[in-house]
Amino acid sequence: MSIAPAGRIARPSTWFTWHEYLIRPGTRVLDFACGEGRHGLAAAARGASVVAVDRDGAALETGRELAEAHGLTIDWRVVDLEGPWPELGTFDAVLMFNYLDRARMPQVLELVAPGGVLLMETYLVTQRQLGWGPSRDDHLLAPGELARLVAPLRVMHGREVLEPVDVERWRAVASIVAEQRAREPLPER
Repeated sequence: MSIAPAGRIARPSTWFTWHEYLIRPGTRVLDFACGEGRHGLAAAARGASVVAVDRDGAALETGRELAEAHGLTIDWRVVDLEGPWPELGTFDAVLMFNYLDRARMPQVLELVAPGGVLLMETYLVTQRQLGWGPSRDDHLLAPGELARLVAPLRVMHGREVLEPVDVERWRAVASIVAEQRAREPLPER
């Protein structure tokens, strides 16, 4: 559910904003489990070529309407993230915010092109104590877990923080930017 007024794009995560310099015109971006696509919309506004996937068709329709209202082009796709995925290709940047599926992380990492990055952020187990947000263990990260989940990608920047959402609420999140190493050229014979 968007908290932005009708027609206004919800603000992307501060983690995205701090690392938006990685998104340039022509960058191929996948906004994975995008909901209404606030991160994909922000990437498209920077000139990226964006594919946004989620299982919630209504949320995607809201994102589609926002994109159209702001003159942004995004390829919106309904994908059952728990079922077999269609061929998506690889991307210069994969954005994954507030979503966690440990068993499918190897498949997510395969979506990152050589030299590309994964920007990921989701809740820590500490979130449970804050009285809102996800509460099930399968949706919450243990301290230090995110860096292990993105291996063998090279962690460029990461954090685990308690940060304000608004005047009354805080959130406990782990965030990471990790790079898929460029494939090494084969040695000459």
